[in-house]
Amino acid sequence: MSFFNDSVPPLRRKRAALDIQDLEGLWQVNWYIGHIKLYSTYYTRIDQAFILWGLLLIPMFVTAQFFPLNWGLQAGLWSVLSCIGTTVMMNWSSYWVKRRQVEWVLYCWVFLMLVGVILTNLGIIFSWGEILLNLCPMWLGLSALGYLCTGFAVRSRTILFTGVIHAIAIFLLPYFIAWQFLATGTLMVSCLLLLAEFEWDHW
Repeated sequence: MSFFNDSVPPLRRKRAALDIQDLEGLWQVNWYIGHIKLYSTYYTRIDQAFILWGLLLIPMFVTAQFFPLNWGLQAGLWSVLSCIGTTVMMNWSSYWVKRRQVEWVLYCWVFLMLVGVILTNLGIIFSWGEILLNLCPMWLGLSALGYLCTGFAVRSRTILFTGVIHAIAIFLLPYFIAWQFLATGTLMVSCLLLLAEFEWDHW
């Protein structure tokens, strides 16, 4: 028996029929101009968590790349946003992980986010150069670990591949040294929105 669900592709357009556990908090989107349908889809609670994190990451990495805002102020603002994102993620994802009996995945993500926030703040407060110079690799690494754990837990080729991409990106960052915040943010946000927009394989 295959570890993965080989009966479905790793990534596909969303189905019309949903599993019962995906109906909780479903957000249906239908955009029309007159009687012409422009766009129609739905977003489950997991999709919404992906979108939320994507939206929260945009100001974080754009500000770090383009605006000379005080690092201490940035740390405070992004810590608040990260705590909000983590709290909402726990609320929106709890039903989904409980139905699949992988609650530990949610706690793993919470732990990784807290580790990232704490290390980032300590690096700024105490001017730890090793951390400040490696913020992007650190967050890519934490995200990679989270995706890999999630991928193995729900047996998803797509989520595992997303984790691998984040890990590979760490080694490519030196080629974007002047734009590492923009490159990191672009990768992380793109992956989150892609996962929200399509249906990925899982058991």
